Amino acid sequence: MDNKKARKFEAVRWVMVFVIGVTVGLVGLFVDFFVHLFTKIKFSVVGDSIEKCTDKGCLSLSLLELLTFNMVFVFIASVLVLIEPVAAGSGIPEIKSYLNGVKIPGIVRLRTFLCKATGVLFSVAGGLFVGKEGPMIHSGAIVGAGLPQFQSITFKKIKFDFPFFRSDRDKRDFVSAGAAAGVAAAFGAPIGGTLFSLEEGSSFWNQALTWKVLFCSMSATFTLNFFRSGINFNKWGSFQLPGLLNFGEFKCADGDKKCHLWTAVDLGFFVLMGVVGGLLGALFNCMNKCLSRYRMRHIHPKARFFRVLESLLVAMVTTMVIFSASVLLGECRDLSSPTTHNSTLSGSEDINSTIRQFFCSNKTYNDMATLFFNPQQAAIHQLFHQDGTFSPVTLSIFFVLYFLLACWTYGVSVPSGLFVPSLLCGAAFGRLVANILKVKLGLQIYSGTFALIGAAAFLGGVVRMTISLTVILIESTNEITYGLPIMITLMVAKWTGDFFNKGIYDIHIQLKGVPLLEWETEVEMDKLTASDIMEPNLTYVYPHTRVQSLVSILRTTVYHAFPVVTENRQNERDFMKGNILISNNIRFKKSNIVSRAAEQRRRCQSMKSYPSSELRNVCDEQNAAVEPAEEERTCFSRCWREGTLPTQTCTQTSPPARSGPWRSDSDRSPSTASFCAPSWSTCSSGASATPRTSRAPLSPGCPSQK
Repeated sequence: MDNKKARKFEAVRWVMVFVIGVTVGLVGLFVDFFVHLFTKIKFSVVGDSIEKCTDKGCLSLSLLELLTFNMVFVFIASVLVLIEPVAAGSGIPEIKSYLNGVKIPGIVRLRTFLCKATGVLFSVAGGLFVGKEGPMIHSGAIVGAGLPQFQSITFKKIKFDFPFFRSDRDKRDFVSAGAAAGVAAAFGAPIGGTLFSLEEGSSFWNQALTWKVLFCSMSATFTLNFFRSGINFNKWGSFQLPGLLNFGEFKCADGDKKCHLWTAVDLGFFVLMGVVGGLLGALFNCMNKCLSRYRMRHIHPKARFFRVLESLLVAMVTTMVIFSASVLLGECRDLSSPTTHNSTLSGSEDINSTIRQFFCSNKTYNDMATLFFNPQQAAIHQLFHQDGTFSPVTLSIFFVLYFLLACWTYGVSVPSGLFVPSLLCGAAFGRLVANILKVKLGLQIYSGTFALIGAAAFLGGVVRMTISLTVILIESTNEITYGLPIMITLMVAKWTGDFFNKGIYDIHIQLKGVPLLEWETEVEMDKLTASDIMEPNLTYVYPHTRVQSLVSILRTTVYHAFPVVTENRQNERDFMKGNILISNNIRFKKSNIVSRAAEQRRRCQSMKSYPSSELRNVCDEQNAAVEPAEEERTCFSRCWREGTLPTQTCTQTSPPARSGPWRSDSDRSPSTASFCAPSWSTCSSGASATPRTSRAPLSPGCPSQK
């Protein structure tokens, strides 16, 4: 490639990176808009019904309305997963596997993208304890994989002649950029998205990719920020809402000189919270692993409709818990006046606009209903910035219920994320610690800081991320002074959790059976040799292997990928040509279909050059039927010098018997095969060749004699 083409190629790459970022930002805007619309309609209708039925005694009608909303939304999300099963879950384990060299079928298809982006908004609006941030990462990766290709396997008509970015390396680089853009759009953290793609995703990272991925993340963040700020504040170009999840501004009230966000003394409590967060995260992962195994054994083998029933069951139980806890377990707490540091929520609402006064008098609010009967982002804002106190009993009950239901929900057949449920559980835990320190010990602490550290501790104990998660949380809070406590908490939580099990994404990678190599080998692997793990009876294919043979191999083996062996090699290095996933790449091309005779001849010629004596003996068995090419040319040259014509005959011969420990696709060929074996041993001086006395019928692939 000359310099001019290289510059053009690089310019097109930068343009595609920018387009991917803008597209991911628009996808985030679509998801956020409809989630906000559906949840607003649901909570307004059900909230008004509860207020009216408080005195009339018709709360069962309000519960029925809430059940109807949630189960309809969850049913739609579950049906979309039936259309494309890969769209279930967060998609982060699959994208992590893809970026590390393991291709999972259908993971970056356009149909997966449509089911994922549409299903996640119904999952969140349906009241399930899931988040939309994980599916945003998966959606961004799909955009990065498909947009530069200008074609779709799902929709055959979408195909344009775009000659760039056809290699696996280019596609993997764009998937890295799309995943980073998804993180940036979800949290408003472009640097955190870049580090996420580097830390969790790519084993094939290169230095030139870093700047492009950061540019893509910036494009996604500012695209989403531009449209959300314009829609919510009606101030286009103000850039006030950077991501789908914004933690708000952590700031002490004006005039309160005794208030500090955190002090050196608080670091000791943060370390202890990190230990507890690691233990809780390990428990969460262990319980979810057991539930996932149960699903794989008892639910997934059954008809797909049972997966829909499980999703509806989870939605029904979640709705009953939310309604019952809000009505029966809440306490009436005094309402604080809004201050300058907590007056801003998403849109134009203040922190007190999302409180719920179910069964409470004026200037008081129901603390349990405020946490349960709100969108998850609003509940996080309440725990981070609400000056009014939450009852320790309420926080404890909320944490236990949310912990159990979030653990049960992650893994059902709906698009679901885990970031927001983990943050909300951890924030309740941190706010509970702050209440105990304030009330019991009388310490002057900032409750929002402890809620943030609790959220970081629990999330770090579940996902076991360090660098990228630290930067994501710092960018989400827009407070650099939180860097040290967040980093210390995440490190302690990860070290504590690693004593018991792996992160939630690594656990699901193992459950799916994805052969992902870890950064460090296990201790047991140091004692193994190559003979302990290699397959002695190798099944391989040739570049010219027919489709019929490939299908036969797939039916008689349990593997999907086989080595491709070259023919007529010149040296040892050409023996292995590559590895191909033939179960997904069988193509019927008429121009490439060869006759059985040509396949047998080429295969025999290639095997004769192999060093293995067993392979050479296979060819020696049919020397009488298939003459070497050198002898053919010698006979033809002799007849040409004599001025005569060679006589060609075709014989019907059975295929050679295979022996030895090796296996190839020819082992599964029919018992007999008719192939052309030309014999140039005689010469004729006449215009027509005289055939031999005993002549077998010509096979369809042999030329006719005149």
